[in-house]
Amino acid sequence: MDTQTSGNTKPKMVPENAKLIDDAFYVVETRFMWKSMRQVDGEWKDFLFGLTEKVVTDMSRWHLKCEQEGTLEQYSRVVGSAIVGGKL
Repeated sequence: MDTQTSGNTKPKMVPENAKLIDDAFYVVETRFMWKSMRQVDGEWKDFLFGLTEKVVTDMSRWHLKCEQEGTLEQYSRVVGSAIVGGKL
């Protein structure tokens, strides 16, 4: 699957109404919300979701910055336990 861009054309997996932000990710309005899309292993995949374009853009920028700096785990935590006690 070719996802390379040439000139003004968008990659095949990105909707036509998507906006390229910082040459790093796309932001697109869906029926009920906004979402960002980023390239993972050569494919464009959904990344973050939010109610406004600004929120999705800001959080996508912050998340990618933390990934580059290696500080994302400082802002992540596990709440609760994933272990089920007893029989199901």
